[in-house]
Amino acid sequence: MDGIKTTAGVVTAAAVVMVFVFLTFATLSMIQLKEMGVGLAVAVLLDATVVRALLLPATMKLLGPRNWYLPRWLGWLPRPSRPVPPPAVPPDGPPARPPVGAMGP
Repeated sequence: MDGIKTTAGVVTAAAVVMVFVFLTFATLSMIQLKEMGVGLAVAVLLDATVVRALLLPATMKLLGPRNWYLPRWLGWLPRPSRPVPPPAVPPDGPPARPPVGAMGP
């Protein structure tokens, strides 16, 4: 779920840009381009809102660890591993703070 949270802003911004670009096709004179522009704008809007905001998190919550199931025939793919985050505080305690008014290096 962290991946969804961290990419939500980028995906939403890209979807907004794409919707506006496709809606500009609706201002053209050719009827085929108007149809394509409106259709693509609606498709991107549905994907960004319904699929990514509702269906994806709900499906991931329901499937749990089965989200990451890899079929045996795809075993040749490299398996990603989660990086271990560094500890918040070093084992020997927080770094010493210089005294107030001390000059830097």
